[in-house]
Amino acid sequence: MDTRHEGYCLTDPFFYDTPHRADGTAGPFPGGGPFPGGGPLPDGGLPGDTGGDFAQARWPVPDTWTRYERGPWVVCLPGGAEPPAQGWQIHVSACPDNARDVLDALWDHCVPRRIAFAFLRGTEALFDANGKYAPRETSGTFATVHPVDEAALERALTGLDRVLRGRPGPYVPGTLRWASGPLYVRYGGFARRYCASPATGETVPAIEDGAGRLVPDTRAEHFEVPGWVTLPAFLAPHAAAERAGRVPAGLPYRTGRALHLSNGGGLYAGQDVRTGERVVLKEAWPYAGLTADGADAVTRLHRERATLERLAGLDCVPALRDHLVLADRHVLVEEFVDGQPLADVLRERYPLAESDGDDTAAVAYTSWAVDLAGRVERAVAAVHARGVVLGDVHPSNILVRPDGRVVLIDFEGAADAAEERPQLLAAPGFAAPEDRTGPGVDHYALACLRLHMFMPLTPLIGLDTAKAGHLAAEARRVFPVPAAFLERAVRVITGDGGGTAVTASGPLTRPGPGGWPRIRESLAAAVTDAATPERDDRLFPGDIEQFRAPGGGLGIAYGAAGVLYALDVTGAGHRPEHEEWLVRHALGAEPGTRPGFYDGLHGVAYVLDRLGHRDEALRVLARCTGEDRWRDLGLGLHGGLAGIGLNLRHFAAVTGDAAFHDAAMGVAREVAARLGPAGGVPATSGGGHPYAGLMHGSSGPALLFVHLYEHTGDPAFLDLAATALDQDLRRCVVRRNGGLHVNEGWRTVPYLAEGSAGIGLVLDDYLAHRAEDRFVTAAAEIRRAASAQFSAESGLFRGTAGMILHLGRAHPPGTAAERDPEVAGHVRHLSRQALTHRGHLVFPGERLLRLSLDLATGNAGVLLALGAAFHDAPVHLPFLARPAAPSAVTPSRTPGRS
Repeated sequence: MDTRHEGYCLTDPFFYDTPHRADGTAGPFPGGGPFPGGGPLPDGGLPGDTGGDFAQARWPVPDTWTRYERGPWVVCLPGGAEPPAQGWQIHVSACPDNARDVLDALWDHCVPRRIAFAFLRGTEALFDANGKYAPRETSGTFATVHPVDEAALERALTGLDRVLRGRPGPYVPGTLRWASGPLYVRYGGFARRYCASPATGETVPAIEDGAGRLVPDTRAEHFEVPGWVTLPAFLAPHAAAERAGRVPAGLPYRTGRALHLSNGGGLYAGQDVRTGERVVLKEAWPYAGLTADGADAVTRLHRERATLERLAGLDCVPALRDHLVLADRHVLVEEFVDGQPLADVLRERYPLAESDGDDTAAVAYTSWAVDLAGRVERAVAAVHARGVVLGDVHPSNILVRPDGRVVLIDFEGAADAAEERPQLLAAPGFAAPEDRTGPGVDHYALACLRLHMFMPLTPLIGLDTAKAGHLAAEARRVFPVPAAFLERAVRVITGDGGGTAVTASGPLTRPGPGGWPRIRESLAAAVTDAATPERDDRLFPGDIEQFRAPGGGLGIAYGAAGVLYALDVTGAGHRPEHEEWLVRHALGAEPGTRPGFYDGLHGVAYVLDRLGHRDEALRVLARCTGEDRWRDLGLGLHGGLAGIGLNLRHFAAVTGDAAFHDAAMGVAREVAARLGPAGGVPATSGGGHPYAGLMHGSSGPALLFVHLYEHTGDPAFLDLAATALDQDLRRCVVRRNGGLHVNEGWRTVPYLAEGSAGIGLVLDDYLAHRAEDRFVTAAAEIRRAASAQFSAESGLFRGTAGMILHLGRAHPPGTAAERDPEVAGHVRHLSRQALTHRGHLVFPGERLLRLSLDLATGNAGVLLALGAAFHDAPVHLPFLARPAAPSAVTPSRTPGRS
């Protein structure tokens, strides 16, 4: 389960925001926190917490030092002794009740010795960083120390060990523990550098390898030394101890693949070597994975052990096999249940994921879902009969055996029913309100499950409980589900029927002559109303990606540029004060701001030029073209070379400057050299990646090559485009209804950014110049996939809006909904996610936990898609205007290629 967004729900009840923000600043060190029930510290705080920041967060540093804040971090750098761009780092862990003493010792050691260091500014920041849903890659770390070389590393470790040894603190995943802690070591980057991830094609933090190439700076499950780095001799004994401690000699269990990893431990498939029985090993680390009650992962593991012992004999819970303590790790050994998580079963069986409106399938699914919900409710009732409240019922914690029986798993949040305790752990969409306690917590989750099985949008209820009734009505419209089945669920969910400041919006229907302007005005007004020009990190609330890299609030996908672009192309007008904000922050963008088209400054330059700020756009572009590491980027459209090449070609066309043309051709040559054959995958600095699609796959390079063909007339560019499209289509699969989806291994997706709809846009552009049967067939299959009746999200990149944009592109401006019933249906389907905030139409972002206004996930993307369907002038993404009618004027040079 992706839990990155939960930590960004702590600050604002309606929009994602950085967990800790001081004076409008934020940084790329995201915290996390328990959700729901997380938020600030529990009433009364934690032991030793007096509230506010640590004193050192306000202390001045010596005159020759530099001190600055980056989100919840305070960074202290000695002048003339700055740490290198990358190297060995020391991570210091601490608990909320000893952090002040640890920081006192750290400050007293580092400042006199002129050692660079950084620390979390307060106990609440530390609590969030160690929360159960905090990102694993940053968890456990309270402070970092950056020695200038290996000799300084050894001195710092030895000196800090003398003053900190024996102090408790959480394990820091992927690092090497020095002695008994709380000091940990890893090799990584300090400077902000980026490259393409071989796994996803996305732009990620990077370090240089032995050949000077940028490669991802990743955190492995266990401590690893990069292949080009030699482990210092003084670390060797600690590394040997770490390897030996992973699987102690004589352990009667063999550990297999990781089923789930968190900052509190891991869940692993395993086997009892004595009997051959398959088991599950659940690992917990002390002081880590904190929940709102202050409990760590070990405390919750003991809770689960006691609960399983109490429930022994029930066939709806796994049997407890063993409990081990391995050094400071605690491990439960449980029966391996042969079954699928209900979340996966629903994903496979849900009929609206296909484009056909098959009444027979709806009837069969309804019968199965009602029966399955009954099985789950009877299993929960059996647990309640033993006096236990589960406290965390949701589809990922329910296994469905091959014979249909259900098994409940994960009892970390369980409690004695007599305690009437409020909920401490819950998945989004199943989190009970604060007034539900004891068994009422499980009853609420079961009510949400009933609704979720027919309309899996229950996280919206967290924004407005009135949405429950709307979703139930929508489910009844599509499925022949008994009215009483959903009415009972809605009554349990809504309680007294109270709502919030966000309200459920009525259905969106095909707008009449005045309908589109009214909808446009409402979507745009929501954007303007929520703008925060006083902040430096972002102008418009959007996805969490705004906070995960320098300059994240500027770009087209998630930042101000994309919002202003959507307002402009749909006729919603200019916002001079907001354009001035974008100009000012782009020209003064902080170091490390990405250069890409959708995630960085190239895209900002494009939008500024469109909005009439050419001089400023050229100044931003000059900063991008001055970067000397562009060859380390991936090939994709989102943050890689395809987007940069297209933008350089754009500026060559609008300025007539041959230097831009030459730069674009240089980028094209680099992309062509790294593309590989049709049967392969494009090369990145770390190898090929398995993802397809418009933003991160080979369709971005294909789009670049199609545009260069249109500019030069050279058919070799069409050949390259065909190769790139073939690469993406090789990663696709035809579903049972005939729709073509990108196959991600664990799911298939039709969406715009990483799915088949984005590939279809580029296929259409290619087919306008060269007709090839396999591409004609694929384009038709993609249009069928884009007609599916359900998307969990409404957004442009991964939701319904992207389907509207794809399907609407085939029709003249303003006619798509009138001509195409699939487009009209998608417009109506947007009402499932639609809400009203301050009287304006709004849409939720990714994971539906908060509202979003950005292009990729929120209002701006919906506005763009509806503009493509209803606006009387062309509306499209950059470089993706409606193509001319397909022709075969340029025959294929490689007929019969497959």
